[in-house]
Amino acid sequence: METNDENVKKKNPREGANPISALFFLYMIPTFIRNYKRGVQREDIYEPLKAHKSATLGDKLEIIWRNLSRKYDKHALHVALFKVFGFELIFIAIIKLIVEVIVLVVMPMCVDKLVSFYEHRSNATLEETYIYAGVLVGIIFLDALSEHQATLAIMHTCMKLRVSCCSLIYRKSLRLSVTALAHTSVGQVVNLLSSDTSKFDQTFVLYHYAFLGPLETIVGTYLLYRTLGIAAFAGISFLVLFIPFQLYLCKKLSLVRLRTARRTDERVRLMNEILNGIQVIKMYTWEIPFAKLVELARRHEIAAIRSHFIIHSFLFSLQMFITRTCLFISLVVFIAMGATMTADIAYTATSIYSFIRPVMTMLFSFSIASYAEVYTSISRVHEFLTYEEQSVDRVLGNQLSLTCFAPNIYMEDVCAKWVTSSSENTLTNINLDLHGNLLNAIIGSVGSGKSSLLHLILGELCKTFGDLRIQGSVSYASQEAWLFSASVKQNIVFCHEYNEERYEKVLKVCALERDLALLPFGDRTIVGERGKSLSGGQKARINLARCIYRDADIYLLDDPLSAVDSKVGKHIFENCIKNFLKDKMCILVTHQLQFLNQFDNIIVLEDGRIVAEAKFEELQRSGLNFSKILDQHSTEDDHEQEQVSHQNSDPSEIYDQLEDNDNTPLIQNEHLTEGHIKSTVYKGYFKAGGNYFLIFFVAFAFIGNQVVCNAGDYFVSYWVNLEQKAIETNDTVNENIIIYVYGGLTGGTILFAIGHNLLFFMYTMRASVSIHNEVFQRVSQAAMSFYDSNPIGRILNRFSKDIAVIDYYIPYILNSMTEILLMLIGAVVLSSTVNVWFLIPSFGLFILFYFLRIVFLRTSRSVKRIEGINRSPILTHVTASLYGLSTIRAYSAQNLLIQEYDSLQDKHSSAWYLFISASKAFGCWLEMICNLFVSGIIVSLVVIPKGYYGGDIGLVLTQYLGLMGSLQYGMRQWSELENNMISVERILELKDAEAEPIRESKPVPKLWPEFGRIEFVHVCLNYTKDLPILRNLNFTIQPGEKVGIVGRTGAGKTSTVAALFQLYKIEGSIIIDDVDTTKIDLKLLRTKISIIPQDPVLFNGTLRKNLDPFDECNDDVIWNALDQVELKSTVSDSMAGLNINVWENGSNFSVGQRQLICLARAIIRNNNILVMDEATANVDPYTDALIQKTIRNNFSRCTVITIAHRLHTIMDSDRVLVMDAGCVIEFDHPYTLLQQKNGIFSSMVEMTGKNIANKLYCIAEQSFQEMKNK
Repeated sequence: METNDENVKKKNPREGANPISALFFLYMIPTFIRNYKRGVQREDIYEPLKAHKSATLGDKLEIIWRNLSRKYDKHALHVALFKVFGFELIFIAIIKLIVEVIVLVVMPMCVDKLVSFYEHRSNATLEETYIYAGVLVGIIFLDALSEHQATLAIMHTCMKLRVSCCSLIYRKSLRLSVTALAHTSVGQVVNLLSSDTSKFDQTFVLYHYAFLGPLETIVGTYLLYRTLGIAAFAGISFLVLFIPFQLYLCKKLSLVRLRTARRTDERVRLMNEILNGIQVIKMYTWEIPFAKLVELARRHEIAAIRSHFIIHSFLFSLQMFITRTCLFISLVVFIAMGATMTADIAYTATSIYSFIRPVMTMLFSFSIASYAEVYTSISRVHEFLTYEEQSVDRVLGNQLSLTCFAPNIYMEDVCAKWVTSSSENTLTNINLDLHGNLLNAIIGSVGSGKSSLLHLILGELCKTFGDLRIQGSVSYASQEAWLFSASVKQNIVFCHEYNEERYEKVLKVCALERDLALLPFGDRTIVGERGKSLSGGQKARINLARCIYRDADIYLLDDPLSAVDSKVGKHIFENCIKNFLKDKMCILVTHQLQFLNQFDNIIVLEDGRIVAEAKFEELQRSGLNFSKILDQHSTEDDHEQEQVSHQNSDPSEIYDQLEDNDNTPLIQNEHLTEGHIKSTVYKGYFKAGGNYFLIFFVAFAFIGNQVVCNAGDYFVSYWVNLEQKAIETNDTVNENIIIYVYGGLTGGTILFAIGHNLLFFMYTMRASVSIHNEVFQRVSQAAMSFYDSNPIGRILNRFSKDIAVIDYYIPYILNSMTEILLMLIGAVVLSSTVNVWFLIPSFGLFILFYFLRIVFLRTSRSVKRIEGINRSPILTHVTASLYGLSTIRAYSAQNLLIQEYDSLQDKHSSAWYLFISASKAFGCWLEMICNLFVSGIIVSLVVIPKGYYGGDIGLVLTQYLGLMGSLQYGMRQWSELENNMISVERILELKDAEAEPIRESKPVPKLWPEFGRIEFVHVCLNYTKDLPILRNLNFTIQPGEKVGIVGRTGAGKTSTVAALFQLYKIEGSIIIDDVDTTKIDLKLLRTKISIIPQDPVLFNGTLRKNLDPFDECNDDVIWNALDQVELKSTVSDSMAGLNINVWENGSNFSVGQRQLICLARAIIRNNNILVMDEATANVDPYTDALIQKTIRNNFSRCTVITIAHRLHTIMDSDRVLVMDAGCVIEFDHPYTLLQQKNGIFSSMVEMTGKNIANKLYCIAEQSFQEMKNK
């Protein structure tokens, strides 16, 4: 459904790489060179490897998942993933184990021989020493190559795990039943796709150390036993004792992760609701209560994240002190047993512990933690996959077009409900037998079950009883138009082949030709997310056109005429419904009773039951109450149909404000920042964590930790050198003092390790909280133009994925990078105490690494940005799909949307694979250079002896060998920090969103506005620089006047309301009761005006919170408001009363009921100015009359502005304002305007037909006489 669907054509160089090129990542060199010169562009992203294809991976996993889901209740997905990817993961782990065991055995042996040579206790010759040095050099190169190849293979497999799970989640979301949809949300699905599945990429890459760690520890214990004897078990025992503690922490981490994920779901769900209803929220001035909801959700989320970081602080700390403590215990026991400490023994043990240290204290615990986190995420995905699906035997099973039989819909005693757990049926005892090419109407009051009956035919409702059979293919037009961000043409053709002849006919019968001629790019015009660039009427007709374009046997049309004016409505009914569909079965839900005499069959619904079914004449003769309703509305001139506001008519140009050369899209492409991350981004992040004193304190803790660690390492060298000197001079060493000092340093290491990690993670958490709160506050206060140009998926992506990066990944990366940097400095300083000349090559190595990092970042940073941008369309696609689920399933378009989703995933996978390949290539090349450097150090120690002690050699070797993997990892983490800081950059970009002006409100009278006089003075409004909407509006509405606003599509009616609420910047002044509202606080202004919006918006939560989010009113006031809109009985019948739960988007209420709830809001607010923005467009005549009656009773003294969708609603207005092309054309009493025979308003009335026009004329005349007699 995306429009920017450029194809990726470049073949991935990995596919044609030879073994040598693949081993050393040489195939990546051209990519680095090319991208260093000009940076990475979107077109530089290669096509995905065949192994990455989302469709292939999704199909494979889905087949196995379906088979296993019948056998396993809780772990079907776990087993399915293992079956699909288990062999790859096990094979990689086995290869990794073999190499690491070889390194573990050979490296300490070589260290032992080299150190022994300098203690003059070895019988090895100089030549043998050269051999040992050469073997040591070779083994470090083998370790480096295997590490990077294995890691890339693991990341590749983890990426495939993620892609397959995401594909499975999306496919499942398209099959969810209505019951399941009631218990999930768009936010939850977004979080599953953006956060949970990302655990495969981010944490599961260390999976193999869960069993490699214990196996390597066993080998290491044997080697330690050979070196230290029984003393080895003392140190190892301490290490083993910590394993249960690590496992306990990992188990707690799993529980914390589950709690965090649920709380993140809630926050993302809230964000999604707020973004979808932001215009209504602003008009109601509900930013504060919704901000408090998000703040509360974020506070709960942060509480879980705090627990997460406390656990991780201890896990991180273990790697710093546990092996040093084990070595201390082993050496102390060794000395206590009467043995003599020598350099070869101390440093052989040190090298073994150093190898075991990252494996058992960091990698093992992280691996267990990653299993816990991934297990939790998979369980959450599994839970989602087990949600109830739409029935396989749904009534649309016979979707093939009929050739020999007539279409048929048969229902016998059918009962159905939206939610299976509900005690009451939505539809009861439905009996229908519709067959042949008949035109059927469904009518009834709000909440009577009209739309539910259509959804029952579609198979969306849960059938609980009865027989239901559908024969023939079905096409469906939903009541609320569903459009996706693509061209008009793509929205109409949708999932079918393009047929030019049929397409042109559909445009004609749906009255779209004129609109397309006036749109800037015709049918290639992008409609924007959810059709935001179009008027309501245009959206409705495009929605209808999609339905009609499909060649089906049965057409279900859910009130498409309510959004069009009388002329267009008549055109659509005559040309589209009656003529174009004359050979089809058509079922039309409608409130337009003037057309009923032209239907073959009419179905009357009341309280979910069919109370009548017959032809028009029979219903007129029947004794049902319907007869009275019908008489009232048909003889009262059928003024139901007079919907004027949205559609085009003859006079005047509608889109003359759109220049033909206007190339500015409404939805702007996501900005791709280029170059390095600016210092202001880092400054913004660190400043968010605290003041300079806190930053200094954290830095001091890090440095203190490294100083204590290096002091302990140096003291071991000092100790063994003392022992060697004592042996050479026949002296003794006071080992008690040695043990006390060494023990004190070890204890200090423990305290600093735990302390600096806790302090650091608390600091980064403060930064995360501060950034989220500041940016959310900015977004919630942003001007409407920001939301118009930024799709919801894009903003959600930043508040889900990017916030997750700031919450979790940046702290880890920053922590490890800082520790490795300090470790490098410490190693260089310690080595320089042995030979100060080591500083020169060390400094040169750092300079070389720095420049290589610049080259790497030029590619990886751009690729990371593109990866983030390629992720946004995925979430936008998912969001759009879930909002249009009924339509998608009605068209059987699931496969098309799955293909499109897979295509979007492939684009993201291409960018991600290029990123990880670049990262691994960079790491491998860095480690090769580092290995050459260390090799040079080793050779210099052997070839250029300078009278070193064994302890000196041991210190240098262990320090530099300890840097082997860490140095390149630290450099990559440094680079990765910049890549992840892109998330901070993207989040902080939202701070630049144009904010609504903050005005110092001038004092206004306490009761303002007391009278409700409204004056527009030279008011102009532009949505964008090139799209002027309102042009120099000048008019005055007197206190208490009832004013209707009418006009054609694009005339500026809704924009006038936007100007009144000042949702956009305006020029000129709007004066209310002598107060210039352009100079007062916006919130003050908006709280004083009530509105019933065009699209009723409800939010997830209780009904009471939807009516009174500030808790300003007592229950009696709310019950009274519900009583006046005749919803009191509906709500009181529920055991929850005012606390009845409102589903996401208010989907458990009909559209009419949602509109009545919005009316109740206006009653509760009790303002002197009321705006009705086409509030009765989608309600039946009874509800329309109820709304009009309620307004007359409750707002008789108020100024009421009605954007008319039905002419009868404004014919008795005090005045009618007629607009066209953003200008006021006519403004007077409707009776006066009707005297102008060539006027626009007069022509609108005439278009309704002779009978209706006469009735409307009588209403206007009567109103005029009453006004004169006052």
